[in-house]
Amino acid sequence: MVKFFLSHARSEVIQLSVNGQVQRVETGADVARLLQMLELSGKRVAVERNGEIVPRSRYAGTPLADGDALEIVVAVGGG
Repeated sequence: MVKFFLSHARSEVIQLSVNGQVQRVETGADVARLLQMLELSGKRVAVERNGEIVPRSRYAGTPLADGDALEIVVAVGGG
């Protein structure tokens, strides 16, 4: 029974590469959840997942998978 619990616990988290850094998120997380975890919700960002741009309208519907590579660029205003 302990063996099952440990095996199950490992499957609760997936590992991603975000801007070249390892991030761990819960299984079932999507791009919107990742941005929330990174405190980027509501900010002007561009997200690329595995070489493809993710439209802002699809952040909540784009699930993350173990091994995904994401690049997140934050727009900075100024003058």
